[in-house]
Amino acid sequence: MPFYYAMPVQTTFPAKLLHRFSDHFKPVRVQSGSFLNRKKTMNYYHLLLTNDKIKLANRHQLLFPSRGSKTMSFGNDFAWLHYTWIDIGTPSTSFLVALDAGSDLLWVPCDCIKCAPLSATYYSNLDRDLNEYSPSRSISSKHISCSHQLCDLGSTCKSSKQQCPYTMNYLSENTSSSGLLVEDILHLQSGGEGVSNSSVQASVVIGCGMKQSGGYLDGVAPDGVMGMGPGDSSVPSLLAKSGLIRNSFSLCFNEDDSGRIFFGDQGSTIQQSTSFLPLDGIYSTYIIGVDACCVGKSCLKMTSFKAQVDSGTSFTFLPGHVYEAIAEEFDQQVNASRSTFEESPWEYCYTSSSQELPKVPTLTLMFQQNNSFVVFNPVFVFYGNQGITGFCLAIQPDDGDMGTIGQNFMTGYRLVFDRENKKLAWSSSNCEDLTLGKSMPQSPRNETLTNPLPTDEQQRVNGHAVAPSVARRAPNNPSAASSRMISCCQNWYCYLFLLFQLVSAFS
Repeated sequence: MPFYYAMPVQTTFPAKLLHRFSDHFKPVRVQSGSFLNRKKTMNYYHLLLTNDKIKLANRHQLLFPSRGSKTMSFGNDFAWLHYTWIDIGTPSTSFLVALDAGSDLLWVPCDCIKCAPLSATYYSNLDRDLNEYSPSRSISSKHISCSHQLCDLGSTCKSSKQQCPYTMNYLSENTSSSGLLVEDILHLQSGGEGVSNSSVQASVVIGCGMKQSGGYLDGVAPDGVMGMGPGDSSVPSLLAKSGLIRNSFSLCFNEDDSGRIFFGDQGSTIQQSTSFLPLDGIYSTYIIGVDACCVGKSCLKMTSFKAQVDSGTSFTFLPGHVYEAIAEEFDQQVNASRSTFEESPWEYCYTSSSQELPKVPTLTLMFQQNNSFVVFNPVFVFYGNQGITGFCLAIQPDDGDMGTIGQNFMTGYRLVFDRENKKLAWSSSNCEDLTLGKSMPQSPRNETLTNPLPTDEQQRVNGHAVAPSVARRAPNNPSAASSRMISCCQNWYCYLFLLFQLVSAFS
């Protein structure tokens, strides 16, 4: 039995992010009188948003968060995960949520009893405070009772009319979020070439996260998590069941720590794909089967395995026997000397003889019908004052036969989680123009864009929540952080909003 409720007519709504500055972009004088000629500075990101143009290159409607569809990574301070801003409630409140394909629930800190610090001064990469949600301050919020079919813990309630509790236990040690379920509005934006922009208010399930533990108290997703798993309570599932999108979404992560999220995206005509596999007969998470692994041009025997594809896992974990085969072959092919780095969790590390990264062997995952997923840069790079000091093969062994394809392997790809056709698809992308080779079905525009939650008849019990993401932090030493670190500046979001309004007015 499929895990979703199929809708006969849907529309694809892609969400497009800002592209990077071109390398040919000339230095620009800023208010301080200095010239901008270095990337990844505060002025760089101010100018990125004030000079870039949001390209709505598709003729069909787009759907993206009301504060913009950009995703971003803040390095080790935020566990190397990607985050995006969303608006919830009436009046709306903004939250910086982690994107997690390994769990289902969207939860945010709420009426906090035990939550992570929300002050910007606590985090080295934030220049604005994070927010806390309170259902009592949102006129559009509604309690979800214990009798609701999305209430997994309904059997523990004393009364069917009692508000539904939730507890999400994550794979990271002692990491959890718990509280009460509510229904409220997720604010989105639609638009496209030749189509006037309009707001979309979608009713979604939200976890009012009163108590967090473990990694969530240490700063991993302090402002919440947006679960995008196949469960009935996830945001993509609810958007699809409401008829707003096709039952699919995509994530694209770039080398510069930017990215995009698309709800309803089914990918391009040039993508490769592999089928999702059920777990105990149920498609409860995104699992794929790898037939073999290759390092460089050498394909290794007996390296087949199953893996969960999870954007909420920072780095990749493979079954022990597969890890050993890959690591030993990588060690033979790489032209560098073995070394160790303080607090590094990885075993196969190397020093660099120059300030540049030496040629690193590629890692290729092979699938049926000769489909292949090439990880061009499977390493984590360490930087010092003089440039690159070394690198490690960013894979760790895991117990059991199941691996986890983490976010570091996803970089450079547009990954499509096609739940409608039960497959994972991918194509190489710089996340700047995702319309190349893309064919979208023509669908009539939905004039009424406010959609309620599906009725109980449209839902089914999903059982216990799937153990979701593993926000594993590495390395723990901030001084070992690579150039993937991004500084967030206070006025990004005002600039983005004004820019979008100007583009809309003159397009």
